[in-house]
Amino acid sequence: MTAEYFSYTLNFKRPSGTSRGILRQKQSFFIVIREENRWGIGECGVLWGLSPDPKEDYEDRLSHLCQNIHLGLETLLNDLDPYPSIRMGLMTAFASFDSDDSMMLYSSDFTSGREGIDINGLIWMGDFSFMNAQIKARLSDGFRCLKFKIGAHDFDQEYQLIRQLRGQYNPDDLEIRVDANGAFDQKTALEKLKRLSELKLHSIEQPIMPGQWSSMAELVAQSPLDIALDEELIGLYSDEEKCRMIDEIKPDYLILKPSLIGGFDRAKQWIEWAENRDIGWWVTSALESNIGLNAIAQFTASESRSMPQGLGTGSLYLNNIPSPLVVEQAKLYYDLGQQWSFNFLNL
Repeated sequence: MTAEYFSYTLNFKRPSGTSRGILRQKQSFFIVIREENRWGIGECGVLWGLSPDPKEDYEDRLSHLCQNIHLGLETLLNDLDPYPSIRMGLMTAFASFDSDDSMMLYSSDFTSGREGIDINGLIWMGDFSFMNAQIKARLSDGFRCLKFKIGAHDFDQEYQLIRQLRGQYNPDDLEIRVDANGAFDQKTALEKLKRLSELKLHSIEQPIMPGQWSSMAELVAQSPLDIALDEELIGLYSDEEKCRMIDEIKPDYLILKPSLIGGFDRAKQWIEWAENRDIGWWVTSALESNIGLNAIAQFTASESRSMPQGLGTGSLYLNNIPSPLVVEQAKLYYDLGQQWSFNFLNL
């Protein structure tokens, strides 16, 4: 058994705005395991600036793992907690290698092509004409759940944009989610949440920066708008610390990004904790290529789910990996009539 890793730069079709700035490129790494005619691939979907993975020795760690791939997954996972994206990529690569079909990790009606996964339509930050154009495009594509990235512009302008949309569609016809990525100030966050609740939104993700558990707990207790935690889950390693965070904050929802929390076993544990506490959850991709998105979608399809998931990022890039993943009428499908292409990896 041998292994190697590759770096791959994904180029956005259009610069995409978040509260952290403008994204034009996204770097990913792939681990490829080989033995005779078998191979497996996993994506390490690191997001510099958000992923807790240390950047200074990231590739050194990947090189070490590949040189010692013969030791097996269980041994290699030791000391990988601080590198959640590598942990995710390594586990996916082994699962891919062990599968009869390298790209089939979880069998379900999704992978058989019989069932799609309901997803939300993502509205990226930008000037308001651009955001309006996105809204029209998503609605015409059949989306009835839209997620807005907010926090980069004047709050009153963002509020008015969503208010206009809500004036055209009632909550039964269109679910609206917003994601602040921690952009709100503690002093004004509750006031903003009260205003947003007037628009009958589904929820808001991470209104204030993570790590402020008592302040977030106060918001959850006082907010008329449901609060979902996203970045709050990142960088927590012990089960005790994770459960303490959930029990102190008592959120309404958890947002699970497997590449940022260390893989699917960790995501399953979060799901169990959430369901035991009557907390909702959904899974979101974190700007992975189609290789990572495929793994996340298959995992998500294997879990019981009751709401749209955040898996609509595959069309963001000019140079994504050609795959059977397609979006039709607000659902993500695995189209068995289309093929993967791994020319860039010489597989």
